[in-house]
Amino acid sequence: MRDPSAAHEVSEPTKEEKAVAKHLRFNCPTKSTNMMGHRVDYFTASKAVDCLLDSKWAKAKKGEEAVFTSRDSAVDYCNRLLKKQFFHRALKVMKKRPEKELKKEKKEEKEKAKSDSSKEEEKKGKKEKKRDTEGDSKKEKNDDSPGSPKKKKDAKKKFKLEPHEDQLFLDGNEVYVWIYDPVHFKTFAMGLILVIAVIAATLFPLWPAEMRVGVYYLSVAAGCFVASILLLAVARCILFLIIWLVTGGRHHFWFLPNLTADVGFIDSFRPLYTHEYKGPRSSKKSDGKPTDATKAQKSDSEEKSDGEKKDGDGEEDDEENTDSDRREDEGSQHSNGNDFEMITREELDQHTEEEQEEEEEEHEATPSTVKT
Repeated sequence: MRDPSAAHEVSEPTKEEKAVAKHLRFNCPTKSTNMMGHRVDYFTASKAVDCLLDSKWAKAKKGEEAVFTSRDSAVDYCNRLLKKQFFHRALKVMKKRPEKELKKEKKEEKEKAKSDSSKEEEKKGKKEKKRDTEGDSKKEKNDDSPGSPKKKKDAKKKFKLEPHEDQLFLDGNEVYVWIYDPVHFKTFAMGLILVIAVIAATLFPLWPAEMRVGVYYLSVAAGCFVASILLLAVARCILFLIIWLVTGGRHHFWFLPNLTADVGFIDSFRPLYTHEYKGPRSSKKSDGKPTDATKAQKSDSEEKSDGEKKDGDGEEDDEENTDSDRREDEGSQHSNGNDFEMITREELDQHTEEEQEEEEEEHEATPSTVKT
């Protein structure tokens, strides 16, 4: 017969084992899932061994040897903790998807591939018509458009945990479920503060008069702040509805869009507003032609400003300005109709004739000065 007292001594953990288990519980990375209808936390064996080797028990102290000198020693110690029922071994069982869902996913993938291919062909035709001077920023926008192909992330496989028959601790990707669940110091401190606050609230009539007046004003200020937030939430909805009705649903304007979102206190007031236009767009905007026209207008204005600065420098500057004007006239003739300023053939002929007459007058004027 086996002595029951001996079995009781083996199952009872020591102070050191409790400390090591507590260190593992709060420092080893864990994940949560459902197991047999209960929410449980689990960890992998390799991460637990790494956590023990980085702990204070892996360093030798004065007059004492290190508890964990290698991975094998950490595995042996974890086996002791497993026998003391701090955690138990579990088995991952992958969930199988029904055939109907798989067929639907395949059909959706085929339809998406067809739509993406057609959109890519349309975009290639548009890109061939565009100029080579377009920046890299436009190309990045085209790549991020909904028609461009995107890398699909591999879907995470779903699994469930079941108890393992062999309760052993093995170094690797084995899964272990926590049974030991001590109270963290933060939760203990928060509970203690809550109890003290409840007791202090019940003793409110015994507080000094100054403290009671201060608490009264604080409560009024807090109530006004909460009321203002609620009024802002209602007002922003009314403003959005008015703008939406007036514009026929084309303009979506939100004041403080993150006011009721699940964000921090400061982020709930940023940005101040958002505006989105959802009406029909013109073909010019879709093709990106207005941007080319604005660029041409800017370049023309810059060349004109440079020409005005050089008017007072002499005859050589005048000749350079005429050359630049000719280039502008030729560029406007060969433009595709998207520039803001257009010059006809007749105007260009008149302009060249005037220039020729001015040059002849200058040549006639130079010999007359020499004769005198």
